[in-house]
Amino acid sequence: MNVVPTKLPGVLVIEPRVFRDERGYFLETYNLSTYTAGGLSVAFVQDNLSHSIRGVLRGLHYQHPSAQGKLVSVLDGEVFDVAVDIRPDSPTFRQWFGVFLSSENNRQCYVPAGYAHGFVVTSEVAKVHYKCTSLYQPKDEGSVVWDDPDLAIDWPVDTPILSPKDKAAPRLRDVPAARLPRFAAEY
Repeated sequence: MNVVPTKLPGVLVIEPRVFRDERGYFLETYNLSTYTAGGLSVAFVQDNLSHSIRGVLRGLHYQHPSAQGKLVSVLDGEVFDVAVDIRPDSPTFRQWFGVFLSSENNRQCYVPAGYAHGFVVTSEVAKVHYKCTSLYQPKDEGSVVWDDPDLAIDWPVDTPILSPKDKAAPRLRDVPAARLPRFAAEY
């Protein structure tokens, strides 16, 4: 397994070892001891799966105060996956990182607690699996609009398909500070 740090502290791209032969391939999508040795020492308590068509953009979502870290994998298709630092007191506040994840490249992205997360489907369909470090808490969920000009995310779509909730999401500058996670130099 190869763990690649990104420009955002704690956001990691993970390239698992893939064993290929004439039958196809095999890889471990998660192994506690291997991932801990690679620097990802977190406990996962919930797994989620989404199925979406081309152009669907889910995000940018976060939870606070019961923040969720997410280990994101694509089981079928391809997505452009994005993490945004939304901690106002962080040195990387408002910075984002994006990576293409697919069933072909088998990459994973770890988005730690304190970041907003989203993805857009760039293939005909995509099945996205993510492991979460805390349980979903509806009262703690928050979102930031996908095209916030202060973030200037370079999404590979111009007119994504959005849920009503994601269409109505506020700009980051309009989210009350009490609704945003705080920075702690743990990475």
